[in-house]
Order: sequence, then C-alpha cells, then structure tokens
Amino acid sequence: MNCTLQKNCIALLGKHPHQLFQRLLLGILMTGGWMGEGYTASPTLAQDPAYCHIPPTEVAAKNTLRIAVARGDRDNQAKYNDIVRKHVAYVQSCRKKSWLKNQAIWIRLYPCDTKAGALDEIFDRMVNKGYNQVYVATFYAGRVLLPRSNNPTTWGSVLNTRGTEKTDLLGDAIQKGRERGLKVYAWLYSLNFGADYGGTAEGSSALAQNGRGETTLFAGEEGFQKAEDGATGSVLFVDPHSDKAKEDYGRMVREVASRRPDGVLFDYIRFPRGQGAQSIASQVKDLWIYSDESRQTLAALAQNAKGTDLIERFLTKGTITINDLKEVDKLYPNEVSPLWQGRTPLEGEGAMSYEEKFPWIEWDLWQLTVSHASQGVTSFLRRAIEPVEQQRLKSGAVFFPEANQPVGRRGYDSRLQPWDQFPTAEWHPMAYATCNKSDCIVKQVRRVVSFAPPNTEVIPALAGNWGQPMEGRPSLEEQMDGIHRNIPQINSVSHFAFSWQEPQMDYYRSACTLK
Repeated sequence: MNCTLQKNCIALLGKHPHQLFQRLLLGILMTGGWMGEGYTASPTLAQDPAYCHIPPTEVAAKNTLRIAVARGDRDNQAKYNDIVRKHVAYVQSCRKKSWLKNQAIWIRLYPCDTKAGALDEIFDRMVNKGYNQVYVATFYAGRVLLPRSNNPTTWGSVLNTRGTEKTDLLGDAIQKGRERGLKVYAWLYSLNFGADYGGTAEGSSALAQNGRGETTLFAGEEGFQKAEDGATGSVLFVDPHSDKAKEDYGRMVREVASRRPDGVLFDYIRFPRGQGAQSIASQVKDLWIYSDESRQTLAALAQNAKGTDLIERFLTKGTITINDLKEVDKLYPNEVSPLWQGRTPLEGEGAMSYEEKFPWIEWDLWQLTVSHASQGVTSFLRRAIEPVEQQRLKSGAVFFPEANQPVGRRGYDSRLQPWDQFPTAEWHPMAYATCNKSDCIVKQVRRVVSFAPPNTEVIPALAGNWGQPMEGRPSLEEQMDGIHRNIPQINSVSHFAFSWQEPQMDYYRSACTLK
C-alpha cells in the first residue's frame, strides 16, 4: 500500500463511526484485505535503527486487539499477547543495533489507571515509540503510590477512591511494564515532602527554615520557585539534618524498594530556588539551616569555644564584626584562633591585627555554612539510597546541571544542589536549556559528563516532544542527535514526559473519576 493511501485510510478511520467500515479500513491498512477472525500481524517489522518506533500498521493492529480483549473478547487474547511479544522483541533487537541503548519516559499514574486494560494501553503506547524504560512517579506532592491497606508511611496514598484500598498500582505497573520489555523505575521526590507534612507539631519541627524565620511552605508564592510539576500544595522542603525526616523517608523508600523495581530515582535533592535576587544565596540568612537540628549539627563542627561562639553569632546576627572577634578573644584568652572542621588558621593569625584577619575569618564562616547546607543534602541522599542498595537495585539522582554553581564573588545558586558529590550509580541531569537549538542542551550534558566518576552512568533527561519544537527546545530527535554527535559516549536518555506526548490522554486520565 502506498503512503498516500495509508494516510487517507487513517484519516477516514478517525472520522467514520460505523464499526463495519472501521474493520474494513483496518483490514485494508494492515493486511491488504479484510481483517476477520483469522487476522495475524505481519511476521516481520522493518527496522528503524534511529528511534525504534513501531510502524503505524502494527500499532493499529495491536490497539484493535487490545480494545477487543478489554471488551471481553477472549478469542483475541492469544493474538494480542502474540503481537505484544513481537513488539517487545522488535524494540529489543532495534535497541541493540542503535547507538541509543536505553530510551526512557517519565510518567505519573492516576486512580483511573486501575481500570481493566488501562495500564496495557499506556505501556503499549510507550513500546510503540521505542521506549524500553519507564520512570513511574511514586512519591510526589505529599502522596505515595502504595495501597491504602498496606501503606506504613507518613503520607497518604495516591489511590484514595473507594474500592482501590488493596490495589498496588506500583506493583501492577512493574508487572505490566516488564511484560512489554520495559524496565520500570520508581521516581521519588526527596527533600520536598509535600505541604501536609508540616501539619503536625512533630512534622513542623523537621521543616527547613531560613534566617528570616520562614519555611518553604510559602514556595510557589512570590519569592520562591513553583514546583516543576505545577501541583498546588506540593512544595514543602524538610531539613536534611532532621532525624525524623530521614526516618520517615527511609521507611517509605524501604517499602517501595520491597516491590523490586528495576531502580529508584531520587528527585528534589536540593533546596528551593528563589526568584529574581533570591535565586542567589549570598548571605547566611538565605540558607535553609536554621532548624534546631541543623543548628545543632553545625555547632558540633566547632573545634574550640571560640569557634562555637562565632558560629552562633554569625547565624543569629547574619554577620560578624571586628567587635565580635575582640569579644571572643576576651572570653576565651587561652585559645589563639577560632577553629571548626575544615578550617586552617592563617599563618601567624594570633599576631595579626583584627582588621587583617577579620575578612578571612568571616569568609571562612560563610564557606562553613554553605558547606553545611550542601553536605546536608548529600548526607540525606546517602542515607536514602541504603535500602535501594540493600535490595541490589540501581539508584539514580535527578538534578539541574547548573544548581551546584557559585555565582559572582560570594553567591551560590540558592538550590545548593551538590550533584557532583552524589553517590548514585546513575546521574540524570535535567538538560532543559532553551535556546531553540540543541547547542545549549549539549553544553549542559557535557558539563555533567566532565564531573562524572568512571562508574557513574550519565543519562540526560530531555524535555520536549517528537517531531516538533516545544517551548524553546527543538524536537526530541534533534536534541538526541546533537548529544550523539557531540558526546558519543552517551547511550541512554529519558524524555519528559508522557503527559507532553499524550496530552489528551493524560487529561482524561487525570480528570476522570472511578465509580
């Protein structure tokens, strides 16, 4: 069949409501004849080494069989299973021949995805576009994708509809994905625990606080960056030094890891990014280190009384003065220099004038507090991945390529995301730059690769859609081609997101209600 006729058939198929007419067109489109009870898909698929997309005729055939099975037609179950297996084999074979060994997609599941056949359709669509991995949102906006009847975590379940109490949508997704050759990862928010977490006195004590007495409960309003997913009430960051926060999060990670996904990805391993001038942290009161446990942890880094005193003054006042140095000298005359972990006093510091040594001591205090904030993030992640490694699953970290950078003489990106120290097996940089070309995206990925240890796999996350530019970014094909030409050692990418590729389907899934 020529291409023009094929397109015409597809167009007619979408317009004509009559079932017999649809069967006729599908038969012509797929087999050159009637698609009756004896229909079988073509035995071979033409290889597409670039992106491994399933040909449209095969997509239509599989979809027709899936719909028939979903309506109770058991006679077509074996045929549907056969074509599913054939498409799995096709993608696997194609990926082996392609430079792109792994192509993943990010997705959020909804209560209506518990309906019979819903996951089949979702994962079929992924395979149709050549995906062999999927990252399933499992903890986000203060909700977790666990059944209500078996949810020992602090957070409520995503499934809160009557009749879904025992439904394990994450477990079902893992099974359905693997049936289609997809590796299924659980994707978790990390330091962003969701607004409900601060609703109790115990939870509120674990929240991150800055030097102005604010928590991130106000994130999304003026001054702070909204959540990437746009969800209201989804943003509330915790203090990474909080024992309660680490215990609550660890319990959830263990429960997720017990379902044996192929890996676990940790997102929001950072602090919020402010807007405008607040996007840069340039003074200690900008840092989210003022909760009780964070202050205690910081104070414990002091190595003498002078160090302890100056750290507390710096936190409380937001700065120190020459008079502060004079006062601590009078209080602790037996100590030559203030000391804390990582500080090496200047040579001859005890004999220097206050004017000479003040800038150095003040700078060392600023570096200490920035390091304390950043190391809290890394330490939280190290603890979070322990249950994953115990299950011998892969761990991955999701981050912004620029979020670990100094800005100007004294400032730092307010997210304070030290991803170059992240200990996970996979790094997933969100290469979301917008310059209408792939150049700026390639630049982001190249920077990450330059920091990556030898055993760390870099898997860029790309935003956009197939075949068309989107919000300042070229098509996914152009982005991937740019990465391949310039950084050929990259052989895995992911695409954000399923909802962008299937907006109508995603809207229906998110808006529908179970009866």
